[in-house]
Amino acid sequence: MRSALALPAALLAGVAHTFSFAPFEAWWLQIGALAVLAHAASRASPARAALLGGLFGVGWLTSGLWWLYISMHDFGGLPGWLAALAVLALAAALALYYAAALALWARLRCDRPFGDALRWAACWLLAELARATLFTGFPWIASGYAHAVGPLAGWAPWIGVYGMSALAAWLAYAAAVSLRPQAVSARVLIGLVALGVLAGPLVLRSEFTQASGELSVSLLQPDIAQDLKFDPARFDANLQALIRQTAAARGALVVTPESVIPFTRAELNGGYWDELLRPFAQPGRGLLVGMFLGSSEVGFVNSVVGVTSDAPGNEYRYGKRHLLPFGEFVPPGFRWFIDLMNIPLGDQARGTTGAAFAVAGQRLRPLICYEDLFGEDIVASVVGPEPATMFVNVSNLAWFGRWLVQDQHLQFSQMRALEFQRPVIRSTNTGATAVVDHRGRVTARLPAWSEGTLEAVVQGRSGETPYARWLSSLGLWPLALLALLLLMVPSRRGRPARRPVN
Repeated sequence: MRSALALPAALLAGVAHTFSFAPFEAWWLQIGALAVLAHAASRASPARAALLGGLFGVGWLTSGLWWLYISMHDFGGLPGWLAALAVLALAAALALYYAAALALWARLRCDRPFGDALRWAACWLLAELARATLFTGFPWIASGYAHAVGPLAGWAPWIGVYGMSALAAWLAYAAAVSLRPQAVSARVLIGLVALGVLAGPLVLRSEFTQASGELSVSLLQPDIAQDLKFDPARFDANLQALIRQTAAARGALVVTPESVIPFTRAELNGGYWDELLRPFAQPGRGLLVGMFLGSSEVGFVNSVVGVTSDAPGNEYRYGKRHLLPFGEFVPPGFRWFIDLMNIPLGDQARGTTGAAFAVAGQRLRPLICYEDLFGEDIVASVVGPEPATMFVNVSNLAWFGRWLVQDQHLQFSQMRALEFQRPVIRSTNTGATAVVDHRGRVTARLPAWSEGTLEAVVQGRSGETPYARWLSSLGLWPLALLALLLLMVPSRRGRPARRPVN
């Protein structure tokens, strides 16, 4: 690719990369966009490769995370220019991982197609793992999520989302190699391996989990606008609407969204809690309700509280553990930035993980909002003597407007369902309230931005996928070590076609 075109091509390829994720679900575009980047960087020096990777990351993450502007400007009160600058700064900071990955690849490039393809995939994998884990991690729209649909989805129960990111990166480099003259033998070898990667799930496809009964669920979607959710003048009306919606629900389990009660129980009017729980005194019924626990002295914890007639007086509690920087806790040195925004309960305490919530013969593992991005955090709940039979996600995405964020978040639930072969049920304030089966398929969903209750029957699952087994024992380290081993394998640099572009 001509030097003058490479930089804008990398930036535009990054923007195109965003369109591979939900709601567009163009999985092939993820590979195509990354192939453009690989082609642009194919003869670049390390410094120029870093610039190309950084531009790709900025285009991808700015276009994929622009909805953060809404929470900071519309609801947080930041000036528009500062909110836009904050989104760009976040995208640029995260893009540094990909800049470093491409610089490392260019340094280790051996000008042999097959070896370079392996190193490309290894460097990309290391960048994705770094973004997922460092500084609490922020792996939103990691590249593997684009393949919650498509031929690579069958790899999820074997290698998880980050392993799929590496496979997709390898395929992208293989596609880039096919665009430039190479020895016929190398192109044939790469083509055969690429065919195996794409066809592999058809051979490996297997159900590692077994059906373990059914549960009727009612998933509430109150559709309360974010600017009204924490308005004291609307508290009584919203709470009474919650009582009416839960009383009308038919499922054995009723689930409310995150923080549907936007304060602690001590602040509720007398008798409200007993009235809310009255329908759940019937045998075989349970309720999971989003609210805050704690106090100003010990800290407030974003939580779900569970009650069931099977264990009267024995209340279940789960507190969110993986907190969102800037929205739920204050990173060191950024108090000034948080103080500029008018976000209620923006500095929360971390919760603790408890046992699964048991109701009507099923065990449910709660996940609050973006906790379902971190499969490594939740894998312990699906292995062991009493594993969860399904996941339940409660969220409030009204902070982020109408576009992209709801569908992106639903896609993360699809990936968790594929990795662990467990259904995921979701109750959200404004969308996407949905049921995802153990194959990652959305089987039921409420329209966004409308009040309603999704009534469904969900099949629980028991058993362990290969990914769950090795992830629970070793974490993400096997992927990181594999990537490092691929980079450490010595290679003889072939004859370059021309000098690197600076």
